[in-house]
Amino acid sequence: MKSKMFKKLMAAVIATTMTASLAACGNGGEGTDASGSSASGDNKSSQASSDVASSDASSSEDELGAYTPLKDEKGNVYDLGGMEIVIRDWWSPSDGVPAEPKNAFEEARAEYREWIQETYNFKICEMAISDWGSAPQDFVDYVSSGGDSNNYVFTLRNDPALISAMATGLCYDLSTLDCLDFNSQKHTANLLHKQFSKGGKIFAMYAGASEPRTGVFFNKRLLKEAGIDPETIYDMQKNGTWTWDALIDLCDQVQQDTNNDGEIDVYACNCNNGVLTEAAVYSNGGEFVGQDASGKYIYKLEDANTLEGLEFAKKLFDNYWEKEPEGAAWDYYKEGFLNGEYVFCFDQAYCAQETGPFYAMEDDFGFVMFPKGPQAKDYTNCWDNNPACIPACYDADRAWKIAFAWNLYTNDVPGYENSDAWKAAYYSCYRDTRSVDETLAMMRTKGMITFHGVIPNLAFGPELTWKVGPGSAPISETVGAIADTWKSYINDANK
Repeated sequence: MKSKMFKKLMAAVIATTMTASLAACGNGGEGTDASGSSASGDNKSSQASSDVASSDASSSEDELGAYTPLKDEKGNVYDLGGMEIVIRDWWSPSDGVPAEPKNAFEEARAEYREWIQETYNFKICEMAISDWGSAPQDFVDYVSSGGDSNNYVFTLRNDPALISAMATGLCYDLSTLDCLDFNSQKHTANLLHKQFSKGGKIFAMYAGASEPRTGVFFNKRLLKEAGIDPETIYDMQKNGTWTWDALIDLCDQVQQDTNNDGEIDVYACNCNNGVLTEAAVYSNGGEFVGQDASGKYIYKLEDANTLEGLEFAKKLFDNYWEKEPEGAAWDYYKEGFLNGEYVFCFDQAYCAQETGPFYAMEDDFGFVMFPKGPQAKDYTNCWDNNPACIPACYDADRAWKIAFAWNLYTNDVPGYENSDAWKAAYYSCYRDTRSVDETLAMMRTKGMITFHGVIPNLAFGPELTWKVGPGSAPISETVGAIADTWKSYINDANK
């Protein structure tokens, strides 16, 4: 049954934020890797912190002090002349009106954003205009047609249309805008600008710590029925022994023919083929396309670490996978985990959120990072953030002002630098604190970027990851069939 601890946890995180982060005001940087919650996941000090949180929240305006306006070389506060800017995406309110603040952090953020708009004379909002499918092509069409009177920052996704836009000069070169500092923690925390760079030019940006991505969801009830304490998985993650071998050992214990009819009744695993295949490779220090110090793309599909990761994924598929029902939709596995049909689901962190497929799950679940492969020194997840682009059809002054406003809008909220305020939204949907305090905190700092998505014509899913699955062809055969084609794509990209 879904946990009811959100209100207590909310009070606790606000209390921690207001007492710890105010002392660090002005130091900059993103959220720290907080851990150390109790083994049971129950924060017993939360209720006692409620009064402190209320007191701190009510006095935060006085404690934060005045913001300091930025001034130009003549000593004048920057004035954007009443410019109206839209950060367009596919998930924000379609009218651009933000939701009412739900906690002290959101109230402080609203106050800060109101202040920057009044101080620098501009208006900015986030608005759903495109949808997920059309966003990249909408950007291409907009810039190709010369744009219009609107001032947009396009929030996009990794897609061939975006890669084509980079190659054909449709993305503004952000490296020319001195209001953006890509050496700051705001950008080095996610490295997206490096992912979308070429020839010294930067075509996309993202602000702050990366969104947590692929990990391992596990059904606590099924583990307990197999005689396994679910907390031991968190313990292994914490002490560094959560490895491929540890996962295989658990799979062997949980997969069962409960009625002795020769058919498996409780399977160990299931997920989307591509999700597991990628995670297995990255967790072993492999990747599919790399990049050297000069910006040249490197073919890595046949590197030893990569091949070992592909073989591990196939081992899981062949031995521990829940059978796909005849005629099932591609995402049938989500309903299977929701219904408690198998133990481990490899998927992204968003699945636990209110709009995700596991939010209403009856059984309690946990969440850890993908286990380490034998060649890896540490856990990792592949960061996959939404790139923000400015149309190249805008002139230099217009682009600078838009970037200046976006930079202010996405800055840390004063008083919340290095805070744990980000945890609040996750506490409301995950079932224990360790998944947030340990796993998600790790995912924000232990990550990597990769480059196969920026190689034109490379059909990553259809040519590789979708072809690795239960009973699929040997890895050597699958890789051999595309090796020369991929090399030619990478060579073309380097030209």
